[in-house]
This record gives sequence, structure tokens and C-alpha cells, in this order.
Amino acid sequence: MLKEFRDFISKGNVLDLAVAVIIGGAFGLIIASLVNDILMPIIGLALGGLDFTNYYLPLAGQPAGLTLAEAREAGAVLAWGSFVQAVINFLIIAFVIFMLVRTANRLGPPAPPPPPPGPTPEQKLLTEIRDLLAKR
Repeated sequence: MLKEFRDFISKGNVLDLAVAVIIGGAFGLIIASLVNDILMPIIGLALGGLDFTNYYLPLAGQPAGLTLAEAREAGAVLAWGSFVQAVINFLIIAFVIFMLVRTANRLGPPAPPPPPPGPTPEQKLLTEIRDLLAKR
């Protein structure tokens, strides 16, 4: 069993996956910083200082004017603004990753052309007939 485990771990796919997860985690931190520290302040400024994170619907009768953290301490809240903010962050992150992958694909070598299609069944049949006639 130990030998099987060692063989499994030493396979290239497992090691590639481990490296991809580690690099993906580090890349995720970079993208999160890009979104939270650079893009969202610009978007918030363009929208007049709009920040969705403190929008909520009080469910326990909390008074108005509290921050989300204060309202959560006072009771249950439906933090719909945090959800909207997470969706916006996701869309920005997905777009940035899309642009990076698109650029990487353009910079990489072109894809090889598809192989030419093989003969059709009719062509195969005609070839067999030709070969049979040639043997006579």
C-alpha cells in the first residue's frame, strides 16, 4: 500500500496539480488585491462613493444608521450589500482572469492545424474496387 501511495504521489499529474493549486492561491491573492485595493476604490469614486458592503435589511428590529458590524451585533441582518459586493468582485476577477488567459493564448504558439479528414466511406469503397480491378 505504501508503494502504491508513493507511485500515486510521484505521478506527474498530481505534482502538476499541486503546483497549480499553490500558484493559483498566490495568484488569487494578487487578483483580490487588484480588485479590493485598486479597482473597487475607482469604481466607488465613479459611482459617487457608493459602497455596497454596509447595506443590509435588519431582521431583529435594529435602529437605522448602524454599520453592518453594529447591526450584526444587535441581531440578525440580511446583508444583501455584501452579497452584491461579492458578485461585483467575482465579475471583475473573472474578467481580469479572462483577459490574462486570452493574452497568454495569443502570445503562445499557434494551435496546430487540424489533421486533414480521412477518406469518406465512398472513397474507401472505390479504393477497394480499384485495387480489386487492378489485381485482375
